[in-house]
Amino acid sequence: MNFTIIIKFIFGYTFNNLKLKTMKKVMTIIATSMLLFVTSCSKTGMQTGNVATSQTNNTNGIGSAIPAYYDAKLFKIIFVEFSPAAEANLIAHNKSLNFIYQSDNGLPNNQPFISVIDAIPGDGMNPVWREVQIAFNPGFTPHQLFSDTEIASAASGPNPEISLDTTNEVYWCPVVGAK
Repeated sequence: MNFTIIIKFIFGYTFNNLKLKTMKKVMTIIATSMLLFVTSCSKTGMQTGNVATSQTNNTNGIGSAIPAYYDAKLFKIIFVEFSPAAEANLIAHNKSLNFIYQSDNGLPNNQPFISVIDAIPGDGMNPVWREVQIAFNPGFTPHQLFSDTEIASAASGPNPEISLDTTNEVYWCPVVGAK
């Protein structure tokens, strides 16, 4: 089966009917969809994140679930990192990534910082998340933050409480329920 037949089958168009710009958009959507499908179905396409591994021995499916706050409500999310190649492609081509805020330094007394997500189903959620690291600035005691609004507020102003560093790590994190 050649590519023209696939496009015609999926979209009901032939290349002659498509304008060049439209064809490029369609090709990008197809390529991204195929990449996501291939990496999500491959055991080597994703790597389980360290947070999930440290919380459970089972790093597949629900076994990789971690807690995450959304607007001060605790949810459970599956936490799986994409491969470096998939991460680079998603960052370059997916303009609708959500953000997951983490602080690898944790909180005082070796307490973990629970991740904060910026969307849930019904609120513009895409289960593909780009990590943003939170670092508490000197003079501020690290503490748990509970929403993206609280994080934005803490990162703004003339003397911000936190600094934000958008990383190149991308995760597949569907929300699987309230905690």
